[in-house]
Amino acid sequence: MQRNRFLSDLLSQLFDRPGLMRGRDDTRSITELCEALLSAEGEVSGFRLASTVLERYRALDDDAKISFFEYLNEQLEIEAQLVADLAGQYAKNRDTDVFRNLSDAAEPRRQELLRRLNQPTGATQELVAMRVDILRFLKTHPELKRTDIDFVHLLRSWFNRGFLVLKQITWDTPARILDKVVAYEAVHQISDLDDLRRRLYPPDRRCFAFFHPSMPDEPLIFVEVALTANVPGSIDDLLSDARVPLSAEQAKIAVFYSISNCQKGLAGISFGNLLIKQVAAELALEIPGLETFVTLSPIPGLNRWLTSQCDDKDHGSVAEAILAQHATPDEVSQLAARYLLNAKRDDGLPLDPVARFHLGNGAAVHELHAGADTSENGIAQSSGAMVNYLYDLKRTERLHEEFALHATVAASRPVQALASATRAKKPKETSA
Repeated sequence: MQRNRFLSDLLSQLFDRPGLMRGRDDTRSITELCEALLSAEGEVSGFRLASTVLERYRALDDDAKISFFEYLNEQLEIEAQLVADLAGQYAKNRDTDVFRNLSDAAEPRRQELLRRLNQPTGATQELVAMRVDILRFLKTHPELKRTDIDFVHLLRSWFNRGFLVLKQITWDTPARILDKVVAYEAVHQISDLDDLRRRLYPPDRRCFAFFHPSMPDEPLIFVEVALTANVPGSIDDLLSDARVPLSAEQAKIAVFYSISNCQKGLAGISFGNLLIKQVAAELALEIPGLETFVTLSPIPGLNRWLTSQCDDKDHGSVAEAILAQHATPDEVSQLAARYLLNAKRDDGLPLDPVARFHLGNGAAVHELHAGADTSENGIAQSSGAMVNYLYDLKRTERLHEEFALHATVAASRPVQALASATRAKKPKETSA
């Protein structure tokens, strides 16, 4: 990494020499600079051109950024008719030269531009930040989705598993990274340094993150793990500052209780499934006595769904009682089970986003817990209910396949019984 930075700095110094190229005083517009980067000039002076384009982009206001993305979207688009003609030729005669021409024509020029922009040190992180802007603009400029597809295509390639580095985050990790763990925690807010220490320092706590070599100080995603003797039913107890820590040797359960994606610009590029499975494998090697891998997960869509059920003849009164915090724990667990197992989107997948994530990774709904999260957010999104998803490492591949092919929701028998206990008739499903 240090060698790469040295080479980048050396190239930068060389390109800053007078007469070698225009550099910072280049008066061309950002789109003219992009065209130059895509031309023969870019072959010779690509490093400096890319640096200038990225620097110029950072200075743009939102209107100018939208204009820049419209340029990418329209001017660097594929020639659809040319692609159609070449595809027709290739269908008749699978000639190698026609295939090469078809492949070139089918790739928008903006993909090559993004590749050439990714030359200077730090460029990858700047392109990730650029996608954050695109995602913001899609709300009012949906046509930019074509350009976003190209960003995702390249980012998936640059951030594939072969480039990711798994690191354990400890109390001794540099402060600049610990500060980002605090800032990026998206599930259970870290209130202060003492709270952070309780999650990293005791022998029954672990935290792991994926990093990318081009962004060494930026975690991409991290997972917090608690080592316990039993499957936990309360995040309040799990994070209590009054609890007595276990030694790692006493632990039988590894609990994934918080997973936080850190980079908005990498939305839609999944790391969580890889992270959980690799961390489980690492922990199994480190602590042979671990028998079970579970999550303690929020149910973020439960209250929204309960609101839609208030008019249901059979269960509406219970839904209203849960929302008003007047229901019994059994009633909460029963409707939570019904929601997780039966409430589906139009495409047949579970309505709950966290359920889709874990079930898609090959986990199963294991246990439900009322009153497990009494935080303001926990009450607001699920009336305090939480769920354990079980990762049985011997079954994850099969369950993943069944979910991917048939949208099968795997669940323990007790959870299945809870869901069916509330169902006097076919439930009224809600689509997202």
